[in-house]
Amino acid sequence: MKCALIRPDGTVAHAERHPTDAGRGADAVIGTILAVADGLTGTARAQGLTPTALGIVVPGVVDEARGIAVWSANVGFRDVPLRELASARLGLPTALGHDVRAGGLAEARIGAGRDARHVLFLAIGTGIAAAHVVAGSATTGAHGAAGELGHILVRPDGPRCGCGRPGCLEAIASASAVARRYAELAPQKTVPAAETATQATVTAAEVAAPTTVTAAEVAARAAAGEELATRVWREAVEALADGLATGQALFDVETIVLGGGLAQAGAGLFDPLRGALRERLTFHREPRLVPAALGDEAGCLGAALLAIDQLEKE
Repeated sequence: MKCALIRPDGTVAHAERHPTDAGRGADAVIGTILAVADGLTGTARAQGLTPTALGIVVPGVVDEARGIAVWSANVGFRDVPLRELASARLGLPTALGHDVRAGGLAEARIGAGRDARHVLFLAIGTGIAAAHVVAGSATTGAHGAAGELGHILVRPDGPRCGCGRPGCLEAIASASAVARRYAELAPQKTVPAAETATQATVTAAEVAAPTTVTAAEVAARAAAGEELATRVWREAVEALADGLATGQALFDVETIVLGGGLAQAGAGLFDPLRGALRERLTFHREPRLVPAALGDEAGCLGAALLAIDQLEKE
């Protein structure tokens, strides 16, 4: 959990991190969220600050209008009235939102997309999710599930996604998918097996071990010219370009902001991706493609923006 006290001008007065520890179950996670929020109000008052509103953002499907965390595979939420629980605990106006939409909101209002009215924010990490922000407001969809760009079909015969369907963008172009693909194709290395102490001498055998790399390492190896890494990286870029072309056809944005771990590859990602996206566009205008500016503070800043919006409503 990333948590912060944020002033109305967007500056961070105090920040904390706490383990989510989702293995304890949804009820325990809810308890931790409320306890941490309560603790932050105490910290604020101890610093002479007055807490005015609370913003909470979580993964999964979120009904922002009703303040309910509908579903989340990551932490086990099922129809949790989180806004009501938090408001009752702290006595503050409370907003509940989706983590990626909140990050996109922050990037669109005060980050890399601040000069554009129509922004598509894409977070590429373990998975892929997006937020479509128009005039500083992120669209949620009819059921709180808007922005799941990671689950558009880009390769019908591709690997099976965590959602259960094969060929999703997330299963090919996320950071975890890049690392997994490289490991699948890389020749297995051999390592000596440990010698076993018995009455007789046993000669150490060699056993196969899977190749383990991160997406960042694949990107670095591709930049250095390694053939396998270049192939895997190209596959990911081509799939991502297909996904962005679909997004542009649907949303017609001025700016696409890429965040998350994969975006840290810099020019190694952005240069080939711009070219691949350009090739896929016909009559649609080419959007500006830029890296996120707010880093891993985007979610906290977005939660604060939602809280300020909620305060103004009330």
